[in-house]
Amino acid sequence: MPTDAAHPQSTDELFHALQENHRRPYGRTRTVTAEELVDAAERFDEPVPLIHALLELQEAYTYGSDPRKSPVVFARLLTLFDERPDAFDERLRHQLFWRFKWVANALIALPEIPLTSLRQWLGEMRDRYEKAGLGLQPYYGQAYQLAAHVGEDTTLAYELWAARRRTPLSDCEACEIRERALHRADAGDDERALEIWAPVLAGKESCQEEPARSVSYALLPLVRTGRADRARELHLAGYRACRRNAGMAGEVGRHLEFCALTGNEGRGVELLAENRNLFDEVDSPLDLLHFLTGVEVLLSRVEGLGHGELPVAGYAGRAWTVASLRAEVRERGDGLAARFDTRNGTTLHSDHRRERLDRAPLLDALELTLRSRGLDDLAEGASRTDAATGSGTAAAPTVPRTTEALPESVPELILRARELGELGHPDARACWARLRTLVAAPGYTHPDDPAVGPYVRLCADLLSDEANRAAERDEFAVAVELQEEAAGLYDDAGAPGDAALARACALLAAAEIPAGTPSEGGSEGGSEGGEGKAMADALTEAHASLVRLHEETPGLAPYIEGRLLRLRASALGLRLQASGDPEHVAPVLAEVERLEAFALRHSIDGQVSGAKLLRAGTYALSRDLPAAVTEADALHERLTEHGPAWHLPRVLGLRGRLRLGLRDAPAAYADLTEGLRLAAAWPADAVDTGRLHGDLAEACMHLGRPDEALTQLTRAAEAELRAEKRTDAFCAYSNAAQLCLDLGRIEDCIALLDSLLTEPDVVAGEVDDRLVAQLRLVRARALHAGDDLKAATAEFVTLAAESAGWEDDPGSHAMIAAETAMLLAESGEFERAGEAVGRALAAHALAPRYEQLSNCLRELARLQAQQEGPGGLDGALAHLATAGRIADEARAAGFEPVGRPLDSALAYEHGRVNAYVGQYGDALAALEKALALVGEPGPETGSAGEWAECVRLAGLVEGVYLERPAAALTRLDAAVDRLAALGHTDEREQLASLAAQLRDEA
Repeated sequence: MPTDAAHPQSTDELFHALQENHRRPYGRTRTVTAEELVDAAERFDEPVPLIHALLELQEAYTYGSDPRKSPVVFARLLTLFDERPDAFDERLRHQLFWRFKWVANALIALPEIPLTSLRQWLGEMRDRYEKAGLGLQPYYGQAYQLAAHVGEDTTLAYELWAARRRTPLSDCEACEIRERALHRADAGDDERALEIWAPVLAGKESCQEEPARSVSYALLPLVRTGRADRARELHLAGYRACRRNAGMAGEVGRHLEFCALTGNEGRGVELLAENRNLFDEVDSPLDLLHFLTGVEVLLSRVEGLGHGELPVAGYAGRAWTVASLRAEVRERGDGLAARFDTRNGTTLHSDHRRERLDRAPLLDALELTLRSRGLDDLAEGASRTDAATGSGTAAAPTVPRTTEALPESVPELILRARELGELGHPDARACWARLRTLVAAPGYTHPDDPAVGPYVRLCADLLSDEANRAAERDEFAVAVELQEEAAGLYDDAGAPGDAALARACALLAAAEIPAGTPSEGGSEGGSEGGEGKAMADALTEAHASLVRLHEETPGLAPYIEGRLLRLRASALGLRLQASGDPEHVAPVLAEVERLEAFALRHSIDGQVSGAKLLRAGTYALSRDLPAAVTEADALHERLTEHGPAWHLPRVLGLRGRLRLGLRDAPAAYADLTEGLRLAAAWPADAVDTGRLHGDLAEACMHLGRPDEALTQLTRAAEAELRAEKRTDAFCAYSNAAQLCLDLGRIEDCIALLDSLLTEPDVVAGEVDDRLVAQLRLVRARALHAGDDLKAATAEFVTLAAESAGWEDDPGSHAMIAAETAMLLAESGEFERAGEAVGRALAAHALAPRYEQLSNCLRELARLQAQQEGPGGLDGALAHLATAGRIADEARAAGFEPVGRPLDSALAYEHGRVNAYVGQYGDALAALEKALALVGEPGPETGSAGEWAECVRLAGLVEGVYLERPAAALTRLDAAVDRLAALGHTDEREQLASLAAQLRDEA
C-alpha cells in the first residue's frame, strides 16, 4: 500500500512519486496511490502538477477496470482545460483529447448510463474536436464501436470510420486492426479476420493492450480454420499477458472458453483458480459479463462431462463446486446481459451470450502445455489431498495394468496378501490396501480362522506394509516408528520371525535418517564430507545390529532369513554409496555371496535376483562399469528364464544407466525403453518409472533428441507425483523447464513453471524454499528470453533479496545478484545495478564465482557505455577495472572458466566500450591486446569465433571510424585467408562480408 511516496512535500517529490506509481502494475495499489497523489497535488495550488496527477488517476481507473470513476476524473480535467488552457502544453493537450475515447468506452461499459447520454457524449467529443481543428476519424471510430455494442446495423458506421485517414489521435494501428478483424469475425468470415489480424498476432503491431486482446478473440477462429498449433502458441503467450488482470477479465474469459472447447477442461479449471480474484475485483459490468460468460462455458462443459461436484474457485466467502458456481454465474451473467439489452433496446448481448454457451467443442483434445491434466486427475487430487497439499497428476503415457481380481472372502484375501508378500509380488500391495479399508470400516469382524491368525497379527502386517511405503518415499523416521510398532504387535501375535524382520527394517531405516538417502542399496552415486561419514558410521552400526539380530533369532522361515540377509547386504551397499571408500567394497560382495548362496539353496528367486542386483550396483559404485554390465546381463538372462518377471524393468533400468556411464547411448536407450514397456505390465507402484523416464531423457539428450528428452522429463515428473515424491517431481519439472528454455520454447517453459508455482503446497511454503527459488529463477530467465524485461527484472530483484539471507550458500546469491544487476542495467537503472553488483561482489568474496561476476561486470560496462555514451564512460571503466581484479584473482586461484578466457574477454570489452563512446584509438589498442591474448586460431581450437570477432570489430573501428580502410582491409583479408585455410567457414564469411562493405564504400 502507499507509503511516504504518496505524501510529497514538493512538486519535485510529487512528480517523482507519479513516476514511481506509473511503474506499478494496474490494480488497487496503483489506484489508491494515484488517488492520494491527486489529494497531494491539490495542496500545491498549481494546475500543472494537478493535471499530471489527474491523468495518472484516470489511467489507473481505466486500466484497473473501474469505468465509473474515469469519467468523473476526466470532467475535472476538462474543467481545468477550459479554465486554464495555458497550463496544457502540446503533450498534455494531446493526452486530454486522446482520453475522450477512454470516457466513451467507460460509459459504454456501464448499463446504467442511458443510450441518450452515450450519444450526447459522442456529440460533445465531435464538437470539441471540430472546435480544436482536429480530424474526426477517432470520433467515427467511437461511433462505430457504439453501433456494434448496441447491435445496430454497422455497415455505414464502419465505412465512415474505416475509410477515413488516420490522425494523430486515432487509436494505434494494433487496436484498429483488432476492430477491423472483429468486424469480419462477427460476420462469420474467420479467414478474412485472421488475415487482417496477422500483423498483430505476429507481433509486428503492438501496444499496451495488444496483441493480448486480439489473441483472445483469434483463438477460436484459428482452431476453426485448422490452425490449432498456432492457437496453442498464442494461448500460452496471450494468457500470460492478461491473467489476474481485472482490466482484461474478458480476455481471461475467452481463454477459459478456448480451454473448454479444445479438450482442456482441466487446464481451464486451473486457470479459473488462478484468476479467482476477478470475481471480486472487476468493476466494469461489460468486462464482468464477458468474463462470466467464458467461465460459464467452461463450467457447463465440465458439468456435462460428469464432474459437477468437482471443487472449483469462485466468489470469496464460500466453497464452490462446478454445479453450484455454474448456477451462480448463470444468474449473474443473464442479469448483466439483460441490463445491457434493456439499456440498448436490443437483444444483442443475450443472443451473443447464448451463442457462446451453445458452442460445441471444436477438438477432442489439443495438448496446450507440458503438464496438461484432465478432469479425472483433478478429481482424484481433490479427493485424496487437502487444500494445503493437493494436486492432480497427468495421465501416464503408458497405463500400468491393474491388479488381478482380489479374493472376495476376508480369510482368502489375508492369506493371498501374505503369500504374495513372501514372494515380493507387486499385487500384494493391492491386497493390503483392500484389507486396510475393510479393517477400518465400522463393524469389521476378524475371521476366527487358525490359518489367518489373530487380529493383532493382521494389524502388524498392515503397519509393516505402510512402513515399507514410507521408506520408499524417503520418510525414514515414519518408517522406523511404524516398523517398531509392528514388531511389538508381531510379538503379541506369537510371530517372532516377523517381529525380527520388522525390527531389522527399522534398524536400516533409522540409519538412513541422517543423510536422507534412498533406501535401495543398488543405486549409483556417492556423497562426500562429514554427512557422508556420519551416514557410513550409522550404517556400520546398523549392519552389526542386523547381524546380531539375525544370529539371535532361531527358527526363521527361509523367506524371512533371506530378507534379513538382503537387509545386511543392503546396509553395506548403502555404506559404500555414502563413503565411496574402496575398502568397503569387499564386505558388500561377501554379504552378497552369502545372500545368493542361501537364496539358491532355498530356491528363492526374488532374493537371487536381489543379490545379483546388489552385486552389479557394487561394481558400479567401485567404478568397474564393465563388470557391472556383465552382472546385469547375467541377471537379465536369469530373470527371463526363471523370473520373477517384475524385476526385469528394474534390471533394465540399471543396465541402461550403466551403459550411459559407458557412453553407449543407443544401447542405454534400448534398455530403458524396454524397461518402460515391461513396467506397463505391472501396477503403477511396482516399478520406479520416474527413474526410468528420467534416465531415458538423459539417453535422448546424448542421442541428440531434445524434444523426446523433454517428453520423458515431464513423464518422469508425472510418475513421481503419482508416487507422492513431490520433491523429485518438482526437480524433474525444473529440468524440463530448463530444457524448454534451452530449446527456445519460452512460453512452454513459463506455462509449466506457472503451473508449478501455483501448487497449493508451494503457495503455502511447504516445499523446499531453495527448490522453489530454482523454479522461479528459471522462470525469470524465461521471461527475459521472452522479452518481458519488466517482469523478469522484478522477479530477479525479489530473488536477489531473498537469497541474500542464504548464509549457507553465498555463491548462489552472488550469481542471482549478478544476473539482477545485468537486468537492471538493461532497463537503464544503473544506480540500482551498481548496488546489486556490490552485493554480488560481497557474496563472491565468501564463495568465489569468478566467471559469473566477470561476465556481469563486462555486461554492465557495455550497457552503460551503449546507453549513456561518453557520459557513461567513467562508470563503465570502473566496472571493467573491477572485472580486471576478478580476473587477477581467478588466475591466482588457478581457476579455468567454462566459457571465454577472462583476460581476453576483458580486453575485448575495453575495445567495445571505448568504441561506443567514440574513443576509437583506445578501442583499437584494446582490441589488439585482445587478439594477442586469444592467439592465432588453429584447425581444432575453439577460439576461432572469439578471434574472428576481435578482428571484425578491429576492422570496423579501423576502417570506418578511424577512416583507415587500407589498413583495415589488410587485416581482414589476412584473417579471411587464414580462416579459409583452417576450414572455419562461418567465421570467414562474416569477415569477408565486412571487407566487401569497406571496398564498396572506398
